[in-house]
Amino acid sequence: MAAPEFDKATVFKGIRKVSMAIPLMFIGPVVINSSFKNQGHPFYYPILAIGILICLFSMFLFFRGIVTMVKGFFNDNIQK
Repeated sequence: MAAPEFDKATVFKGIRKVSMAIPLMFIGPVVINSSFKNQGHPFYYPILAIGILICLFSMFLFFRGIVTMVKGFFNDNIQK
């Protein structure tokens, strides 16, 4: 039996997306926490919105990375 083949380029694209999402998963909550510590500051709402957007983008990027990796692992278009 031959080892199952997969599309390495697609898998590495997914790994790249996930590796970009992981730092954002830490940066977003830090930004949100810093905005909550400075509620009296005039930039409270914009910084809170930026933190929420960073968290949402990291979730989206992580999800797209996982989907891309799965597509690479289960690629049916490989020529035999």
